Amino acid sequence: MLVPVTVREVMNSTVETIDPDLDATAVAQLLHGEDIGSAVVVEAGDPVGIVTESDVVALVAGGHDTGTVTAADCMSTPVVTVDADEPIEAAVDLFREHTIKKLPVTDDSEARSASGSRTQSGDGELVGIVTTTDLSYYLPHFSRRATASVEPSGDRHHRERVDTAYERDEWEFESLGPHDDRIEVGDVVQFTKTLSQEDVEAFAEASGDTNRLHLDADYAEGTRFGRPIAHGTLVVGVVSAALARLPGLIVYLSQDTSFLGPVDIGSEVTAECEVVEDLGNDRYRLTTTARTDGDEVIDGEAVVIADPIPDSA
Repeated sequence: MLVPVTVREVMNSTVETIDPDLDATAVAQLLHGEDIGSAVVVEAGDPVGIVTESDVVALVAGGHDTGTVTAADCMSTPVVTVDADEPIEAAVDLFREHTIKKLPVTDDSEARSASGSRTQSGDGELVGIVTTTDLSYYLPHFSRRATASVEPSGDRHHRERVDTAYERDEWEFESLGPHDDRIEVGDVVQFTKTLSQEDVEAFAEASGDTNRLHLDADYAEGTRFGRPIAHGTLVVGVVSAALARLPGLIVYLSQDTSFLGPVDIGSEVTAECEVVEDLGNDRYRLTTTARTDGDEVIDGEAVVIADPIPDSA
Protein backbone atom coordinates (compact mmCIF):
# COMPACT_ATOMS: atom_id res chain seq x y z
CA MET A 1 0.00 0.00 0.00
CA LEU A 2 1.03 3.58 -0.56
CA VAL A 3 0.83 5.54 2.68
CA PRO A 4 2.57 8.62 4.05
CA VAL A 5 5.03 7.57 6.74
CA THR A 6 5.80 9.89 9.65
CA VAL A 7 8.98 10.13 11.69
CA ARG A 8 7.01 8.85 14.71
CA GLU A 9 6.42 5.53 12.94
CA VAL A 10 10.11 4.83 12.25
CA MET A 11 11.92 6.46 15.19
CA ASN A 12 13.39 4.66 18.18
CA SER A 13 11.36 5.85 21.15
CA THR A 14 14.11 4.82 23.58
CA VAL A 15 16.58 7.71 23.64
CA GLU A 16 19.41 8.11 26.14
CA THR A 17 19.73 11.59 27.63
CA ILE A 18 22.60 13.08 29.64
CA ASP A 19 23.33 16.28 31.55
CA PRO A 20 25.67 18.87 30.04
CA ASP A 21 28.12 18.55 32.94
CA LEU A 22 28.56 14.76 32.67
CA ASP A 23 32.24 14.01 32.08
CA ALA A 24 33.35 12.45 28.80
CA THR A 25 34.53 9.25 30.48
CA ALA A 26 31.02 8.64 31.81
CA VAL A 27 29.58 9.45 28.39
CA ALA A 28 31.88 6.87 26.75
CA GLN A 29 30.92 4.27 29.36
CA LEU A 30 27.23 4.94 28.71
CA LEU A 31 27.57 4.62 24.93
CA HIS A 32 29.57 1.42 25.26
CA GLY A 33 27.43 -0.11 27.99
CA GLU A 34 24.14 0.56 26.21
CA ASP A 35 25.62 -0.26 22.78
CA ILE A 36 24.32 3.00 21.30
CA GLY A 37 25.90 5.53 18.99
CA SER A 38 24.76 8.77 20.59
CA ALA A 39 23.17 10.47 23.59
CA VAL A 40 21.10 13.63 23.60
CA VAL A 41 22.25 16.38 25.96
CA VAL A 42 19.28 17.80 27.85
CA GLU A 43 19.07 20.92 30.01
CA ALA A 44 15.88 21.92 31.86
CA GLY A 45 14.03 19.29 29.84
CA ASP A 46 15.07 20.68 26.45
CA PRO A 47 17.54 19.06 24.03
CA VAL A 48 20.56 21.36 23.68
CA GLY A 49 23.06 19.10 21.92
CA ILE A 50 24.05 15.59 20.93
CA VAL A 51 27.21 13.59 21.67
CA THR A 52 28.19 10.73 19.36
CA GLU A 53 30.79 7.99 19.46
CA SER A 54 32.90 9.92 16.97
CA ASP A 55 32.88 12.97 19.28
CA VAL A 56 34.34 10.88 22.11
CA VAL A 57 36.90 9.25 19.81
CA ALA A 58 38.00 12.70 18.61
CA LEU A 59 38.55 13.74 22.24
CA VAL A 60 40.77 10.75 22.96
CA ALA A 61 42.67 11.15 19.68
CA GLY A 62 43.27 14.79 20.55
CA GLY A 63 44.86 13.89 23.88
CA HIS A 64 42.17 15.53 26.03
CA ASP A 65 41.49 14.43 29.60
CA THR A 66 38.13 12.69 29.34
CA GLY A 67 37.73 12.95 33.09
CA THR A 68 37.58 16.74 33.02
CA VAL A 69 36.00 17.41 29.62
CA THR A 70 32.20 17.45 29.84
CA ALA A 71 29.39 16.61 27.45
CA ALA A 72 28.82 20.33 26.98
CA ASP A 73 32.41 20.69 25.76
CA CYS A 74 32.20 18.04 23.06
CA MET A 75 28.53 18.01 22.01
CA SER A 76 27.28 19.19 18.65
CA THR A 77 25.18 22.31 19.14
CA PRO A 78 22.76 23.82 18.35
CA VAL A 79 20.99 20.50 18.08
CA VAL A 80 18.96 19.83 14.93
CA THR A 81 15.64 18.14 15.68
CA VAL A 82 12.63 16.96 13.71
CA ASP A 83 8.99 16.86 14.76
CA ALA A 84 7.51 13.39 15.23
CA ASP A 85 4.55 14.12 12.95
CA GLU A 86 6.66 15.31 10.01
CA PRO A 87 6.87 12.96 6.99
CA ILE A 88 10.11 11.02 6.80
CA GLU A 89 11.09 13.02 3.71
CA ALA A 90 11.45 16.05 6.01
CA ALA A 91 14.02 14.12 8.04
CA VAL A 92 15.86 13.23 4.83
CA ASP A 93 16.09 16.93 3.96
CA LEU A 94 17.55 17.72 7.39
CA PHE A 95 20.09 14.90 7.17
CA ARG A 96 21.29 16.18 3.82
CA GLU A 97 21.22 19.87 4.72
CA HIS A 98 23.24 19.44 7.92
CA THR A 99 25.32 16.39 6.90
CA ILE A 100 24.34 14.43 10.01
CA LYS A 101 23.22 10.86 10.66
CA LYS A 102 21.06 11.15 13.81
CA LEU A 103 18.13 13.41 14.64
CA PRO A 104 16.47 13.82 18.04
CA VAL A 105 12.70 13.71 17.60
CA THR A 106 10.37 16.10 19.42
CA ASP A 107 6.61 16.13 19.80
CA ASP A 108 5.43 19.67 19.05
CA SER A 109 1.69 18.84 18.99
CA GLU A 110 0.88 20.66 22.23
CA ALA A 111 2.77 23.76 21.13
CA ARG A 112 0.95 23.69 17.78
CA SER A 113 -2.42 23.35 19.52
CA ALA A 114 -1.66 26.29 21.81
CA SER A 115 -0.43 28.59 19.06
CA GLY A 116 -2.75 27.38 16.33
CA SER A 117 0.16 27.31 13.88
CA ARG A 118 3.33 25.45 13.01
CA THR A 119 6.11 25.76 15.60
CA GLN A 120 9.86 25.83 15.32
CA SER A 121 11.37 22.34 15.49
CA GLY A 122 12.57 21.58 19.00
CA ASP A 123 9.73 23.43 20.79
CA GLY A 124 8.24 20.16 22.08
CA GLU A 125 9.05 17.21 24.29
CA LEU A 126 11.89 14.86 23.34
CA VAL A 127 10.24 11.57 22.35
CA GLY A 128 12.82 9.62 20.36
CA ILE A 129 15.68 9.55 17.89
CA VAL A 130 15.83 8.66 14.20
CA THR A 131 18.88 7.72 12.13
CA THR A 132 19.76 7.44 8.48
CA THR A 133 19.70 3.66 8.90
CA ASP A 134 16.10 3.83 10.14
CA LEU A 135 15.06 5.76 7.05
CA SER A 136 16.92 3.50 4.62
CA TYR A 137 14.43 0.71 5.37
CA TYR A 138 11.59 2.90 4.12
CA LEU A 139 13.41 4.93 1.47
CA PRO A 140 15.86 2.63 -0.32
CA HIS A 141 16.95 5.44 -2.62
CA PHE A 142 18.11 7.42 0.43
CA SER A 143 21.05 5.03 0.82
CA ARG A 144 22.19 5.18 -2.80
CA ARG A 145 25.90 5.51 -3.15
CA ALA A 146 27.07 8.77 -4.69
CA THR A 147 28.56 8.54 -8.15
CA ALA A 148 30.43 11.09 -10.16
CA SER A 149 28.24 12.82 -12.70
CA VAL A 150 29.14 12.02 -16.29
CA GLU A 151 28.11 14.31 -19.09
CA PRO A 152 26.47 12.44 -21.97
CA SER A 153 28.58 12.42 -25.09
CA GLY A 154 27.18 13.55 -28.42
CA ASP A 155 23.87 15.18 -29.24
CA ARG A 156 20.85 13.40 -27.92
CA HIS A 157 17.97 12.80 -30.30
CA HIS A 158 14.64 11.02 -30.36
CA ARG A 159 14.98 7.31 -30.99
CA GLU A 160 12.52 5.22 -32.99
CA ARG A 161 11.16 1.92 -31.64
CA VAL A 162 12.12 -1.33 -33.31
CA ASP A 163 11.82 -3.93 -30.54
CA THR A 164 8.38 -3.69 -28.90
CA ALA A 165 5.63 -6.05 -30.01
CA TYR A 166 3.17 -3.17 -30.46
CA GLU A 167 2.37 0.41 -29.43
CA ARG A 168 -0.96 2.14 -28.83
CA ASP A 169 -1.93 5.62 -29.99
CA GLU A 170 -2.85 6.69 -26.44
CA TRP A 171 0.59 5.77 -25.08
CA GLU A 172 3.37 8.31 -25.20
CA PHE A 173 7.10 7.66 -25.02
CA GLU A 174 10.30 9.57 -25.52
CA SER A 175 13.73 7.97 -25.69
CA LEU A 176 16.67 10.37 -25.85
CA GLY A 177 20.30 9.52 -26.49
CA PRO A 178 23.11 10.01 -28.99
CA HIS A 179 22.92 6.46 -30.34
CA ASP A 180 20.06 4.34 -31.65
CA ASP A 181 21.78 1.01 -31.03
CA ARG A 182 23.39 1.34 -27.60
CA ILE A 183 22.99 2.91 -24.18
CA GLU A 184 25.16 5.63 -22.69
CA VAL A 185 25.25 7.43 -19.34
CA GLY A 186 22.89 10.39 -19.57
CA ASP A 187 20.30 8.64 -21.76
CA VAL A 188 16.73 9.36 -20.66
CA VAL A 189 13.52 7.51 -21.46
CA GLN A 190 9.94 8.46 -20.55
CA PHE A 191 6.71 6.52 -20.90
CA THR A 192 3.19 7.84 -20.21
CA LYS A 193 0.04 5.80 -19.78
CA THR A 194 -3.36 6.21 -18.13
CA LEU A 195 -4.09 3.49 -15.58
CA SER A 196 -7.75 2.74 -16.22
CA GLN A 197 -10.29 0.73 -14.27
CA GLU A 198 -9.87 -2.01 -16.87
CA ASP A 199 -6.09 -2.01 -16.27
CA VAL A 200 -6.60 -2.39 -12.52
CA GLU A 201 -9.06 -5.25 -12.93
CA ALA A 202 -6.84 -7.00 -15.49
CA PHE A 203 -3.82 -6.66 -13.19
CA ALA A 204 -5.79 -8.06 -10.25
CA GLU A 205 -6.80 -11.06 -12.34
CA ALA A 206 -3.30 -11.62 -13.78
CA SER A 207 -1.44 -11.21 -10.48
CA GLY A 208 -3.99 -12.58 -8.04
CA ASP A 209 -3.82 -9.35 -6.00
CA THR A 210 -7.54 -8.89 -5.44
CA ASN A 211 -7.19 -6.56 -2.45
CA ARG A 212 -10.58 -4.84 -2.16
CA LEU A 213 -8.83 -1.49 -1.76
CA HIS A 214 -8.29 -1.56 -5.53
CA LEU A 215 -11.58 -3.12 -6.62
CA ASP A 216 -14.39 -2.22 -4.21
CA ALA A 217 -15.32 1.48 -3.97
CA ASP A 218 -17.55 1.04 -0.90
CA TYR A 219 -14.82 -0.85 0.93
CA ALA A 220 -12.11 1.63 -0.11
CA GLU A 221 -14.19 4.55 1.16
CA GLY A 222 -13.60 3.32 4.71
CA THR A 223 -9.80 3.15 4.32
CA ARG A 224 -7.24 5.88 4.92
CA PHE A 225 -7.38 6.67 1.20
CA GLY A 226 -11.14 7.16 1.01
CA ARG A 227 -11.34 5.79 -2.53
CA PRO A 228 -9.96 2.94 -4.66
CA ILE A 229 -6.34 3.33 -5.80
CA ALA A 230 -4.17 1.54 -8.35
CA HIS A 231 -1.92 -1.30 -7.23
CA GLY A 232 1.57 -0.08 -6.37
CA THR A 233 3.13 -2.81 -8.50
CA LEU A 234 0.94 -1.80 -11.43
CA VAL A 235 2.36 1.72 -11.17
CA VAL A 236 5.89 0.27 -11.12
CA GLY A 237 4.92 -1.48 -14.34
CA VAL A 238 4.92 1.90 -16.06
CA VAL A 239 8.59 2.20 -15.04
CA SER A 240 9.21 -1.20 -16.60
CA ALA A 241 7.49 0.00 -19.77
CA ALA A 242 9.83 2.98 -19.93
CA LEU A 243 12.89 0.78 -19.50
CA ALA A 244 11.67 -1.48 -22.30
CA ARG A 245 12.03 1.44 -24.68
CA LEU A 246 15.78 1.78 -24.23
CA PRO A 247 17.98 0.40 -27.02
CA GLY A 248 18.49 -3.36 -26.93
CA LEU A 249 16.64 -6.25 -25.31
CA ILE A 250 16.26 -4.90 -21.78
CA VAL A 251 16.25 -7.39 -18.89
CA TYR A 252 15.59 -6.32 -15.29
CA LEU A 253 18.27 -7.32 -12.77
CA SER A 254 17.03 -5.35 -9.76
CA GLN A 255 14.65 -2.58 -8.74
CA ASP A 256 14.59 -0.54 -5.52
CA THR A 257 11.35 1.39 -5.12
CA SER A 258 9.92 3.86 -2.63
CA PHE A 259 6.18 4.49 -2.88
CA LEU A 260 5.66 8.17 -2.12
CA GLY A 261 1.92 8.52 -2.67
CA PRO A 262 -1.21 6.80 -3.98
CA VAL A 263 -2.28 6.82 -7.62
CA ASP A 264 -5.97 7.26 -8.35
CA ILE A 265 -7.56 4.94 -10.87
CA GLY A 266 -7.88 6.81 -14.16
CA SER A 267 -4.75 8.89 -13.54
CA GLU A 268 -2.14 9.48 -16.21
CA VAL A 269 1.26 8.25 -15.00
CA THR A 270 4.60 9.29 -16.49
CA ALA A 271 7.69 7.22 -15.70
CA GLU A 272 11.17 8.61 -16.33
CA CYS A 273 14.40 6.63 -16.22
CA GLU A 274 17.89 8.08 -16.55
CA VAL A 275 21.09 6.11 -17.01
CA VAL A 276 23.50 7.21 -14.26
CA GLU A 277 26.19 4.53 -14.33
CA ASP A 278 27.72 2.08 -16.80
CA LEU A 279 28.47 -1.03 -14.70
CA GLY A 280 30.24 -2.85 -17.52
CA ASN A 281 29.25 -5.99 -19.46
CA ASP A 282 26.19 -4.19 -20.87
CA ARG A 283 24.80 -3.57 -17.39
CA TYR A 284 23.50 -0.13 -16.38
CA ARG A 285 22.17 1.59 -13.28
CA LEU A 286 19.28 4.02 -13.70
CA THR A 287 17.24 6.32 -11.51
CA THR A 288 13.53 5.55 -11.82
CA THR A 289 10.69 7.92 -11.00
CA ALA A 290 6.99 8.17 -11.72
CA ARG A 291 4.71 11.18 -11.51
CA THR A 292 1.00 11.87 -11.73
CA ASP A 293 -0.58 15.33 -11.78
CA GLY A 294 2.89 16.78 -11.19
CA ASP A 295 3.42 14.83 -7.96
CA GLU A 296 6.19 12.24 -7.62
CA VAL A 297 4.66 8.93 -6.55
CA ILE A 298 7.61 6.58 -7.08
CA ASP A 299 11.33 7.06 -6.58
CA GLY A 300 14.02 4.43 -6.85
CA GLU A 301 16.68 2.90 -9.02
CA ALA A 302 17.06 -0.10 -11.29
CA VAL A 303 19.85 -2.19 -12.73
CA VAL A 304 19.30 -3.67 -16.20
CA ILE A 305 21.25 -5.62 -18.77
CA ALA A 306 20.92 -4.71 -22.44
CA ASP A 307 21.22 -7.86 -24.58
CA PRO A 308 21.43 -7.69 -28.38
CA ILE A 309 18.12 -7.71 -30.23
CA PRO A 310 17.57 -11.14 -31.88
CA ASP A 311 18.10 -11.27 -35.64
CA SER A 312 14.49 -12.45 -36.00
CA ALA A 313 13.15 -9.12 -34.71
